[in-house]
Amino acid sequence: MLELDLPSKQHDENRQGEALILEKKQGKNGVERKLYIESYGCAMNFSDSEIVASILSEEGFTTTSEYEEADVIFINTCSIRENAETRVRNRLKQFKAIKRQNKDLVIGVLGCMAERLKSKFLEEEKLVDVVVGPDAYRDLPNLIAQVNSGQKAINVLLSREETYADLSPIRLNSNGISAYVSIMRGCDNMCSFCVVPFTRGRERSRDAYSIVKEVQDLYNEGYKEVTLLGQNVDSYKWSPHPRSFSKGKGSAGLESEQQNNNANNSLSFGEGWGELLSTSPIF
Repeated sequence: MLELDLPSKQHDENRQGEALILEKKQGKNGVERKLYIESYGCAMNFSDSEIVASILSEEGFTTTSEYEEADVIFINTCSIRENAETRVRNRLKQFKAIKRQNKDLVIGVLGCMAERLKSKFLEEEKLVDVVVGPDAYRDLPNLIAQVNSGQKAINVLLSREETYADLSPIRLNSNGISAYVSIMRGCDNMCSFCVVPFTRGRERSRDAYSIVKEVQDLYNEGYKEVTLLGQNVDSYKWSPHPRSFSKGKGSAGLESEQQNNNANNSLSFGEGWGELLSTSPIF
């Protein structure tokens, strides 16, 4: 019988506050700016930071491990535990001195804490320029431009459609063997003790063909282990037909590819595919 060594659902304390590093890539506008992004909380937050890095890399951003060098500083936050929010507020105080020296520096808060506090964050933390919820990362280039024009910026709208299925996350600080693949977002359980439905929104699942393609790409790159991510992966809802992504029609050309390559697009525990891992809710 196959035994799976499932990863712990607890937060990885060794990765809390980790700065994510991205390989240099020329942006479409030819302008290179430096991004510093720290992540706190669950594996989903670290996965979202990879999506943020992917979006901003197309705008000419490269990452830096030193926040003193950054043009934009983002903290991807967690609201599950009070300790996580305390860490974020303390970290923002450390950025205050840099902000005094560099008036053009953009400081933003992303993720669940941003979604929970919304505009209050701008009022309570005068240092913060941008507040962005987990479903609004596509809007980051516009929000940064808004701050550069001298205004504060906020987008905490939750979506019933957004899964970022058409984006290819940049694998940051990866070991080249194990990778996370997000398959669904949000939660409908409404547990009395949990803030997730209010910070992550309602459940919605990624197009299955896009998941298979991402796993296939990982396999082609030499990865051997995949962990499926979601606030509640057991609630994933399979659709027998390609569904439109949140941006653009169809499955980004995957329908015809699926018809021509059914054998290649099937997930298997067979030799050569490595191991497919599925976790329970990871928050």
